[in-house]
Amino acid sequence: MHKDLEKYADTLPPALLKELEDKCPASKLKKVAEKVYEEYMSARIDPGEAVGLVSAESIGEPGTQMTLNTFHFAGVAEMNVTTGLPRLIEILDGRKEISTPQMEIFLKKPYSTGKDIKELAAQIRQSTLAEFVTEFTINVADFVVEATLDKQLLKQCGLGIAALAKLVEKALRTATVKETSTGLEIKMKKKEEHTLNDLYRIKEKSKDIYVTGIKGITQVLPVKRKDEYLIITAGSNLKKILELDFVDAERTTTNDIHEIKNVLGAEAARQAIINEVLRVTEAQGLTLDIRHIMLVADTMTASGGVKGITRYGVVSEKTSVLARASFETPIPHIINAALMGEVDNLTSVVENVMLNQPIPVGTGLPGLLAKPPKEK
Repeated sequence: MHKDLEKYADTLPPALLKELEDKCPASKLKKVAEKVYEEYMSARIDPGEAVGLVSAESIGEPGTQMTLNTFHFAGVAEMNVTTGLPRLIEILDGRKEISTPQMEIFLKKPYSTGKDIKELAAQIRQSTLAEFVTEFTINVADFVVEATLDKQLLKQCGLGIAALAKLVEKALRTATVKETSTGLEIKMKKKEEHTLNDLYRIKEKSKDIYVTGIKGITQVLPVKRKDEYLIITAGSNLKKILELDFVDAERTTTNDIHEIKNVLGAEAARQAIINEVLRVTEAQGLTLDIRHIMLVADTMTASGGVKGITRYGVVSEKTSVLARASFETPIPHIINAALMGEVDNLTSVVENVMLNQPIPVGTGLPGLLAKPPKEK
């Protein structure tokens, strides 16, 4: 480390010091470091500042300005994306099942210039048996389901009928599958024990059998953004997409925060929460200071997982009984705390407001001690 930066080693973040050393010429380093230190110290929050309340108000107020439009169409009618207030609620509740999972798949060169992009998109999309079958027929006399295949489409995807028959038989288990001149013949095992309804169910079940592509990716849309091409998908499977050699793994992302946490960890999930909330607010034309969102994201991911701002998530981890009770379902919280013999030290805002006491923030933080006059 440069000698002019050594005195700031304990006060400025290491990343900031490294950036200063890398980008600032040695002759101006001392002066710039002083200015950076001054800016950094003035940007810090004062002790006793109610950061949680300020963040809650700062996110809540623009939230009331948002439209309630649930869906926005991304180029084609089948691909819709949840936006506005429903999406914001989805993120902050930390929901595991989101209404419209979506991915943005960035590509390596030369594919990012548009080379073979339609073929790559087709390769990624999940295909089911129904897409390769032109007609399903139930043969009541022989008690079989006959599937007429589109051989040209099979050839385009590089699939053979024999391989497809094995795949279908493995998925169905209760039936045997034979290759015929027109396609496949699905016959149920032990015919006398089954009814016509069972045969119909087998026909319907076979339509949804996964054949090729990546599971979960139901729609693909190649788009051009500025000078490069990327693929937007409906459905998400981050782990499998990142394994593909033509995918730019550093920029490819999904809007499913729990999936990001499972594949890339809690830090990545924290950043995803920040990015997703910013994307929603910016799309609505609202400006929101990133520090408020960062505080919420830190709170949601502090335990190493993703916990929503709900009574089952972040609120359940509060140490104060009264703070937990003030959110939802107060009676069970108070009864359980009484049974466990819990003590509430009244260190936060909510519990002191409930008890009509000064709150320990701002001017309520310091206590005043007066020295009484001595008796004569």
